[in-house]
Amino acid sequence: MRISMAVTGIEFSYAAETAFVSPTLLKIGVEHQHMTLVWALSPLIGFFVTPILGSLSDRCPFKFGRRRPFIILLSLGVLLGLILVPNGENIGLSLGDIPSSQNFTVSSLSAHRTSAVKHLITTNSTETVPIQEYTVGNHPWGIFFTVLGTILLDFDADACQSPARAYLLDVTIPEDHARGLSTFTIMAGLGGTLGYAMGGINWDATTLGVLLGGHVKAVFTLITIIFIICVTFTVTSFKEIPLQLLETPSQLDDEQTGIALLKDERKNILEKPEISYGSLNDESETQEKESEERKNDEDTRKVVLQKTPSLAPPPPDANLMLYLKSIIYMPMSLLRLCLTNLFCWMAHVCYSLYFTDFVGEAVFDGVPTAAEDTVERIRYEEGVRFGCWGMAMYSLSCACYSMIIERLIKKFGAKRVYVTGLLIYSSGMFLMAVTKHKIGVILFSWTAGIMYSTLFTMPYLLVAHYHAKGVVSIKKNKIYR
Repeated sequence: MRISMAVTGIEFSYAAETAFVSPTLLKIGVEHQHMTLVWALSPLIGFFVTPILGSLSDRCPFKFGRRRPFIILLSLGVLLGLILVPNGENIGLSLGDIPSSQNFTVSSLSAHRTSAVKHLITTNSTETVPIQEYTVGNHPWGIFFTVLGTILLDFDADACQSPARAYLLDVTIPEDHARGLSTFTIMAGLGGTLGYAMGGINWDATTLGVLLGGHVKAVFTLITIIFIICVTFTVTSFKEIPLQLLETPSQLDDEQTGIALLKDERKNILEKPEISYGSLNDESETQEKESEERKNDEDTRKVVLQKTPSLAPPPPDANLMLYLKSIIYMPMSLLRLCLTNLFCWMAHVCYSLYFTDFVGEAVFDGVPTAAEDTVERIRYEEGVRFGCWGMAMYSLSCACYSMIIERLIKKFGAKRVYVTGLLIYSSGMFLMAVTKHKIGVILFSWTAGIMYSTLFTMPYLLVAHYHAKGVVSIKKNKIYR
């Protein structure tokens, strides 16, 4: 749980990001189509940079370890993003941005909420009052710093998950990988649930919210504090074995203990059957038999080194070209898995990035660019807060489903669990788009949690299973390692 606390903090950050970045960008004048491009910048950067960071992490020579330095480095980027996103507009105003303006001609009888567009409204006393048009200010610097914070927050939060997950796998034995990944997902769901629930509270009506500068700033401030605490718990949990000792296991402090561990692990591998997650068909049995026949003492020692995290040497150096080639040339099993993961993430991102805006506009009939005290703006902000509760249900269902997904895999097989989870999500999103109702927002958000738990667990569990077996797939008597 301490190892997984980092992802809990990351999910808190994601909650603030997905709930409030889109509404914040819309309020300062960014159009929907341009906001989509803003969200695309971080994945585009990550496509090229994340593999390089992964390679550097594998070869990191620090005595502190290979993973924890990168967790700390990327966490600093998350912190900077958490600071810039809620304060980008104010920073822009201090640099000369033109604030939004509104000049209303209203009587005392119409001192209640007014409309953002130029039209007539009717008061309780049946008197109509003309309202002047609301003008959105010019916020070039505000947009710049908000977008910069969004990129930093999104990219670093995404990138930080990889070393955090690798850290988990490095310090646990292979038999605990499935349990560790499930715990990782449960803690992520817990962080998301609490993070979105914080966004659903109307902080403007609390003393703390007023003290911290309003609803959005209050949420980001509290989440920043929680994120620091969570990351601190993780990086102080377990020591990592430095790269130098991983490359030369004989230099361990107790060499005889290391050799004894190798022998015990070898015995366990020879006597204990492999753990199956139902992901491989008859090829798996054929592969296992052929693998047993090929084993000798040297092969067994290599397998032991691979399956013993504390003694496993890091993979060879990688570069960008090798990474790009690995996307084109890969075993068919991995290709199908990667393509499935690609399309699933495309579907899930549509939900997570635009959900609160969808609730604010489509369900509550609000307008994000309306004036501060207008009916349309109030409806939109209420919709955003209500959408946070829907996303809290999504994260809660993710945590709940993660607690049983391993048992479902063992009972029904990975293929059925994988496909069923994706079909449930597709059905839920279709019904939500058709109904556009508050009940649907809460109810169908649970299907997104099943999807996220599936994406967070299944691909990594299968890849870890492939590597633990030492063979990815067998086709036409050719072994792809």
